[in-house]
Amino acid sequence: MAPMMRLVLGLGVLVLILSAVALGLPSYVTAKRSVVINAPEYVVYPYLNNLRRYQDWAPWSDKDPNIRLTYSGPPEGNGAKAEWVSDVAAVGNGSIQIVESKPSSSMTLAADVKGIQGTSFFELAPAGAGSKVTWSFGFETGSSPVKRWKGLMLDRYIGEFYEEGLEKLKETVEASRATSTPQPAPVVPAAPVEAPAADGAETPAGGETVVPEQAPAEQP
Repeated sequence: MAPMMRLVLGLGVLVLILSAVALGLPSYVTAKRSVVINAPEYVVYPYLNNLRRYQDWAPWSDKDPNIRLTYSGPPEGNGAKAEWVSDVAAVGNGSIQIVESKPSSSMTLAADVKGIQGTSFFELAPAGAGSKVTWSFGFETGSSPVKRWKGLMLDRYIGEFYEEGLEKLKETVEASRATSTPQPAPVVPAAPVEAPAADGAETPAGGETVVPEQAPAEQP
């Protein structure tokens, strides 16, 4: 058998083996990371709900300072969308769009990460004096062997990005709270001090001073 034929047959067998192994891989995969931030949920949530604020903490901004971002839809909340183009292979091209926003609780985004279409989630929950933020990404691999092998590497690829992003989010939120000007406590007005009534004057319940009528002086 010619060497070229053996090579072709070998590659064919390898493809069959990889396809057979792929059938045993999960049809839906997720990657998830969490961080505890020393701030309540309502303070953290605006950093997630406004896609323009992602530049303050999102991992792709650090990996590619020249990333090109485009925004569309409303400034925040349902329908807000961000798309990016990057020449850095680790970042690539992609987009996210908010499809469901529950203030201070959770958020769902349609995401395209380097050609992988899936769903990204943010969940916020109380954690002591602060809040726990969980960021996850999941997608259907279907019956495609290629997508199933991509799913096998998802946690390693996405997980690293999410860890870096959540740590930067924690630093950003906590630093902002540390430098913000504390609001002064409300001043309670002091109770009015009533002047003492004149001699012989009577003070009724309403607070008004009533002076009794004086009898006219007798003529000599």
